[in-house]
Amino acid sequence: MDRTRLALTAVAAVLALPLVTAAQHADRTRYGDHFARFAASASAPASVRLRGAAVEAYDSDTGARRWTYGRRGSRPLALYRAPGHAVALWSDGMVTDTGPRRVRWHRAVPGLGAWLAGRGDRAAGVLQPLDAGGRMLAVVTPDRVSAFRAADGDLRWLLPAKKGCAFDPARTAHRAGVLLLAQPCRDGDSWSRELAAVDGLGKITPGRTPLGNDLPGEGPVDRGGIVVARPS
Repeated sequence: MDRTRLALTAVAAVLALPLVTAAQHADRTRYGDHFARFAASASAPASVRLRGAAVEAYDSDTGARRWTYGRRGSRPLALYRAPGHAVALWSDGMVTDTGPRRVRWHRAVPGLGAWLAGRGDRAAGVLQPLDAGGRMLAVVTPDRVSAFRAADGDLRWLLPAKKGCAFDPARTAHRAGVLLLAQPCRDGDSWSRELAAVDGLGKITPGRTPLGNDLPGEGPVDRGGIVVARPS
């Protein structure tokens, strides 16, 4: 009788092992994501906003919830909205882009989490659009400006702050497609030298030859030194 009981116990333990392993695996998602979709009409635009510890989307016509997204151990501090994109800045320094069906990408900016720690007010101005269509997004920190392509989160360029200076995310302005950034310096440089001007292609300087930001296969074609538009 004891042998039978021991055998049954052993079999039960073996059968339970895959379930325990699966549960542990599910709990160890790389970024702590919790994304849930709900039945809702897709005909109307979605209204996306921060609510508590989550980013949520609602049907603009009915008010029904479409999806909700949270991350274990973190909370959203700021949100940038563009057609088809909801880019959130999280308290641990992670930047995410969420679409109607899934979380598209995650990007961690060095030093951002430590700078935001306990200072949620600092999130204002960190996320900055770089063009009218929302194709490029800047993440502004005191140390650097990081520019990401919204479609896939690809890092396109970096602009470090000048030595002895720091960018101030709360002091920015948009003028004619240009993002102006305050960059105050310890030595009290002239105000004009404490400004940086950038757009989707990077820092604006005379005679620059920047890289483009098209997705692979979407940019212009170079045919024998003559650049022509790629056929659609």
